Formats: sequence, C-alpha cells, structure tokens
Amino acid sequence: MQNVLIEKPYQFVPPLRARWPQSWYLRAGLHNFSIRQQGVVEHECRNLDRLRQSIQAGHGILLTPNHPRTSDAMVICYLARETPCNFYAMASWHLFNQGWFSKFIIRMMGAFSVNREGLDRHAIDEAIGILQTAERPLLLFPEGTTSRTNDQLMALMEGPAFIARTAAKRRAKQDGGKVVVHPIAIRYLYQGDIQQACNGVLSDIERKLTWRPEPDMPLIERIVRVGNALLSLKEMQYGAQVSNQLSLRERQTHIVNHLLEPLEKEWLGSTQQGGVAKRIKGLRMKIFPDMSRSELAEAECQRRWRQLEDTYLAQQIDCYPENYVGQFPSVDRMLETVEKFEEDLTDAARIHGKLKVIIDVGESIEVTTRREKGVDSDPLMVSIRDQLEQSLSETQNDCRMYTAD
Repeated sequence: MQNVLIEKPYQFVPPLRARWPQSWYLRAGLHNFSIRQQGVVEHECRNLDRLRQSIQAGHGILLTPNHPRTSDAMVICYLARETPCNFYAMASWHLFNQGWFSKFIIRMMGAFSVNREGLDRHAIDEAIGILQTAERPLLLFPEGTTSRTNDQLMALMEGPAFIARTAAKRRAKQDGGKVVVHPIAIRYLYQGDIQQACNGVLSDIERKLTWRPEPDMPLIERIVRVGNALLSLKEMQYGAQVSNQLSLRERQTHIVNHLLEPLEKEWLGSTQQGGVAKRIKGLRMKIFPDMSRSELAEAECQRRWRQLEDTYLAQQIDCYPENYVGQFPSVDRMLETVEKFEEDLTDAARIHGKLKVIIDVGESIEVTTRREKGVDSDPLMVSIRDQLEQSLSETQNDCRMYTAD
C-alpha cells in the first residue's frame, strides 16, 4: 500500500497568500523540471479564453479536472502560466509529508492541505472563502484520487458541489457576485514505442508469476492474460473465487464486496451502497483517526492497518474498467493498464517518458445557490461530469491507435 495515510495527528497547512512565490516559480519555468520527471515532454492548452473571461468578470472560479495521473496537479501549471493566473489547490495531507522538497513544491503551487480521513472544516472553510472572495481560481479534483484511466471517470465526490454552492450563497449576499465551475479535461498521449514500453513491465510481471516471458504474443492478448492472472491470485488469496464465466465487472464487484462488507458491518453497522470510493472514505474516517493519535495498542493498530490495506486493494481492483484495452485499443490505454499493473504490484510505476498532455478548459457552469430536491445526484456534479466526458470523448481523436507490426 502506498504511503497515503500518515500515522500522526493532522495539522492544517495553509496556502501561501503572497502572489510572488507562485508567479516567480512559473515565470522561471521551474515547474518544467518536476513535470519532465513525470515523463511529460510536450503540452497543449485549449480554450483558455473561457477561463480568461471568467477571471475578467471577477467570478469566484472552481477548476475541476479529471485525475488520470499523479502528474495532473503539476501539468495544471501550464494552464496557470498561459492564462496567466495564480491559483490555489486543495491537496491531500499525505502529500505534505513526503519530504521537505515535495512540500516546498506543492506549497509554491498554492496548495493547502485537506484531511481526507476526517471532516476537515478548516480546509472546507478555506476553500469556501477563496471562492467567496474570488481571490484566485481554486483547483479541486472531484474524483478524489488518481484513476490511471484517462478515458473513464471514477465516481465524483459531492464535496466540490457543497463548497461551490456554499460560496455562491455567501457571495450573492456579499456583493451579488457569481461562482462558476470550469471542468478541465486532461488527456495524455504516449508518443513512444508502445511495444517496447509494455514488454519490459509485462516480462517482469510474468517472471514474478513464474511464467516464461512471452514478447511474441499479441500485445492485447498478453495484457488481458496478465490482468486475469493478477485478479485470480487476489481471488484465491482472499477466498473470493467465482466462476470464470462471469464478466470482469462481476468478478470485481464480488471481491470488492468480499473485502468491504465485513468492515462495513464492523465499523458502520451495515453494508453500504454507492460508489466504492465513497464507501472506502466512510470506512477510513472510522478506522484511522484513533491510529493517527497513537492511542491504540500495537496489536489493534496492526489489525487496523490490515483493514486499511484491504480498503486500498478494493480501490485498486475497482479502478480497472471492463474491456478497456479491447474496446478502444489506443497506445495510451495500453500504457495506462500496464503501468497500473506495475503500480498495484510494487507501489510504483516506472516512467516511460514521451508523453504529451492536452489541457482543455470547459465552458463555465454558473453555480446556483440552491440544490434541487428529490434528485439522487447533485445537478452541479452531473454537469461537471457531462462536460468532462464530452471533452475526453472529443480528444480521443488525438489518440494513436495500436497496430501490430
């Protein structure tokens, strides 16, 4: 499990209010160093005028990108530089605990912390205040975590809508101003040799499975074969084996419920409905807080860590879309899938480089002060999702399709 949970008391990290650190950081091009370390070598920003118009109008602005890669927050620096504008960003607290250099970089980007394992009123109030005063655009990833699937969104959290609507109410009373949301579609395009990039990773995984590497096997068939093997091993490990006649999604749902339902009965009193990310958040908010305060016996602490590892595994398994490679065999989907295999096995994926990123600014969505009653999903989050999916669908035309040579 990656180090996404920090076993110490949470302390809110405020944003840097001064504008000059971020302005200097962007003008000097220092963001390019971190972005290139993530393999991104080229970028293109589209529809910048949409954001510029909202800034000129003095609106409170919420930016809501999709989150396919860990480099997403960094590549938004391209958007900030070319608009140009400074921005704030809400970032998970664990990112502020990865060493002084990492903390320095994300603070230079305008980030402030949020405790994802608790109700962080300080962070929520900070975000609402930024939008209410229209101090700067605020960046917030509504998926809540990295998906590694550029063509498929995870379930969107309701938090962004609450923050935006609360700010819109206060702003309307304050001076009659508006709060708007700009969905930001991020699309990565791999420009290298996909056969070479995938072969090294797949060969390493095949050896771990005690298989002989099969570099001559058709790439799609090889990816599917390895994926099925990895899922089968987890089904065996947790006693969640099912018929191979079931679809991938049915198998995923079975093992995810096998992992989460016992925890939900223990910590929440009953099994829960809704998206997997929402279910996991509810469990972590119950399991983790006592651990961060160092109030538990060692045995109980270890038991809870195992439970948290199970929630992490459930999230990993749920993030694989069914027939993702076969349905649309782009080199980007293949690379994402193979990188995800490696990351889920080792907690780190090697950087292959040669990525181009497209950053597409969506139309502004005016935030109403009232939420419609009697609807299951917040209309604002539905609008955000619709725009993101439309833009990602349009930018699929930029993808390079795989052809077996």
